[in-house]
Amino acid sequence: MSNITIINTGCANLSSVKFAFDRLNIQAEISRDLDKIKSADKLLLPGVGTAAAAMQILQDRRLIDTIRNATQPMLGICLGMQLMTAFSTEGNVETLNVIPARTEHLQAQGLPLPHMGWNNVHYQPNHPLFDGIEQGSHFYFVHSYAVRPNECTIATCDYGSPFSAAIARDNFYGVQFHPERSGKNGAKLLRNFVENV
Repeated sequence: MSNITIINTGCANLSSVKFAFDRLNIQAEISRDLDKIKSADKLLLPGVGTAAAAMQILQDRRLIDTIRNATQPMLGICLGMQLMTAFSTEGNVETLNVIPARTEHLQAQGLPLPHMGWNNVHYQPNHPLFDGIEQGSHFYFVHSYAVRPNECTIATCDYGSPFSAAIARDNFYGVQFHPERSGKNGAKLLRNFVENV
């Protein structure tokens, strides 16, 4: 059984991410302890709120270098994915820079923001994170900032303009949607993260 740690970023969705694993009968622990984070087999980086506030919390908890230097698979969720990029225009803040991309205001072309609700996701065929998930499946989103499609994009979504629904580089993975709120598809993605990457 994998040793799974949800990094305690102080955000509001920590418990819902843990409950999603509980429903899968997969044990996951919420922790900010550096030794537990370093010894975990898999890591999750959840986040809600603003990039600047989240980076300040990571700095205050001395988590930034630990996250940047992680060698085990890590999954960033929503803001957690955005923090993996190099820079966010939300507050014009430098972020973790483990994936070479920028987080920018979502170009929604007049559609209401935040982008909130279900939307379909198209992923790279045969990517292990999406194994067993039907192409074009719906996932649940809540965000006003996004990462444009780039060389690290493994899945896209469209809301006024295309954006990265999922990104990956080396051991770092990120999803803009909330798998813990995305029903059976989200549950399958979390299981894939534990078992396939």
